[in-house]
Amino acid sequence: MSSIKNLEMAAAVSAYQNITIKKSLFSTKAVYTPTSSPVKAKVLEYSPSEGERVEHLLNMPFEKMIADIEQKGKPKTSANGNFRLEVCLSEDQQFCALQLFRFADFSYRAHFEPRFYEGKDVEYIAKLL
Repeated sequence: MSSIKNLEMAAAVSAYQNITIKKSLFSTKAVYTPTSSPVKAKVLEYSPSEGERVEHLLNMPFEKMIADIEQKGKPKTSANGNFRLEVCLSEDQQFCALQLFRFADFSYRAHFEPRFYEGKDVEYIAKLL
């Protein structure tokens, strides 16, 4: 489990209208305001082929994405990958933020801006994780 403040997309998540950041002396916690659910961060890494599949899935309509995952299974993570997916997911699965990065020129480069999902859309995204 990663800390939200250590993510590349931390500023975007903190600025999102339905997220409240609670700071204490030793920790920073995010809460999805409409449901008061804590938001947890995680980082998933993928091999080049699986990372390209993740990118392809994220650019599909939800119905096609679910059909692909049911047919081929979820993309498999790896210990050290060329792709890194940063994810913030509320415990009640009503909020999700994610951003995909690709390793190039000795650092991870964002593949797209952070994406935010709420409500029923999060159920679809959660099947990918």
